Amino acid sequence: MPGRETILRLQPTADIPPRMLLREPSEPYRSQPARPPGPPRLLDLVRRAIRARHYSPRTEKSYVSWIRRYVIYHGRRHPRELGATHVEQFLSWLASERRVSASTQNQALCALLFLYREVLGSDIDWIDGITPAKRPARLPVVLTRREVRAVLAQLTGVSWLMASLLYGAGLRLMECCRLRVKDLDFQRAEITVRSGKGRKDRVTMLPAALVVPLRAQIDRARIVHRHDRANGFSGVPLPGALERKYIHAGREWGWQWVFPASRVYADTATGELRRWHRHESVLQRAVRRAVLASGISKRASCHTLRHSFATHLLESGTDIRTIQELLGHSDVSTTMIYTHVLNRGAMGVKSPLDR
Repeated sequence: MPGRETILRLQPTADIPPRMLLREPSEPYRSQPARPPGPPRLLDLVRRAIRARHYSPRTEKSYVSWIRRYVIYHGRRHPRELGATHVEQFLSWLASERRVSASTQNQALCALLFLYREVLGSDIDWIDGITPAKRPARLPVVLTRREVRAVLAQLTGVSWLMASLLYGAGLRLMECCRLRVKDLDFQRAEITVRSGKGRKDRVTMLPAALVVPLRAQIDRARIVHRHDRANGFSGVPLPGALERKYIHAGREWGWQWVFPASRVYADTATGELRRWHRHESVLQRAVRRAVLASGISKRASCHTLRHSFATHLLESGTDIRTIQELLGHSDVSTTMIYTHVLNRGAMGVKSPLDR
């Protein structure tokens, strides 16, 4: 088994120096300090509308960013004073001057649609005349089995374990980072993914090859948990209103992160010391270095391991509907893209030169 890396940086039992505390993570359920009384600002209204619809924190961050750029681009004029022409100008500027991709341009359009429809409640029949950018059909990057082994061989410790889960269970990056102890079922060899893409739960496989290293990782997480309890920390954050419904659940063992961060952070709203999960950028950098060290010329990333998981299952004869459920795709047409990258040549046809 690859070597292990130490993830613990236990704090002393005395007061923790401020330099040892991380700032509040970018997505810890969006607690914000109270603002002085007054009329709500536009972006505050946007945030309220997004949270009322239970959109993800990343969607909120993206929409707020695009609306801010839109307002700044038009000289900080209020969107009520702007119309279809201004929206088209902004989207054209993104494509021609900023040279953004079609998907990025459509993301900006979705943010502006949300602004006018859901926040401002404007009559925007004119918006239907704006045609979304056409996204080119692109195939995912997929590694061969030998290339996957080469990449994993360059990783050690927790980074190796997390990357192995991405490939062995088909997890997305954040789904792996957010795993909690209660989500692992060793008896049934299952991993329960909570609030995946589209806020959907699903069940995927727990590879037998990872049972022993996962148990060892849980033992290390238990040491971190005991240290936090001994020092009076407030545990881990809980999703939604569970923090209020189950006051002490954040200190319970089942809710702890499988991959806890090495440091605690101070909640900006309450001042409590909590522990977040391992930051996704740590694994992203590790995988990128591993790809370069293995000499692979493909532009591979953490998500490439998930693509490889689906493709290799198809090559092994697994039913595509089963793969759809394991990946958490809403439509089988999304899963069908992996049929185009099977390791059988273009469309499975044999070249006449090979005959």
